[in-house]
Amino acid sequence: IVNPKQLDGGVNVVQLETAVGAAMKCFDNASGINVPRSRFLPVKKTSDLLLVMSNLYTLDHGSLMMSPKRMFPSTPLVKLGENNFKKVSAFLSRFGSIPDLLELDHITVSGDVTFGRGVSLRGTVIIIANHGDRIDIPAGSILENKIVSGNLRIMDH
Repeated sequence: IVNPKQLDGGVNVVQLETAVGAAMKCFDNASGINVPRSRFLPVKKTSDLLLVMSNLYTLDHGSLMMSPKRMFPSTPLVKLGENNFKKVSAFLSRFGSIPDLLELDHITVSGDVTFGRGVSLRGTVIIIANHGDRIDIPAGSILENKIVSGNLRIMDH
């Protein structure tokens, strides 16, 4: 699979990928196994990383397990804006700590948004900072079924 990409410095490169099924034919006596989704947690984007780093999962004998404190067996839908959350370093800089996601169904974040320590997200939360605006979610905030938009900065004095 030919996958054109552009590096941070603007250099265009071509990443060559091979599907596992196609690569298996290159090995004698190769076989595959079917791994259930419950044992497979791919982290391809920072939205996946947010879920894995959160309290949704616990580590049990080297395996990530869904927290027994979560009431639903499904994972929340997470959509993080490409401009501010795509790179891991940018993603990490936007969180004082990873929010509590145990009761989250869906979150969409777009624009220049940061989260303070100890934030809890529940239900459906949509946070959209318009171009040129910034939203800082204060430490200890609980957002449940909320839409936050515009410009919000709460500072200690």
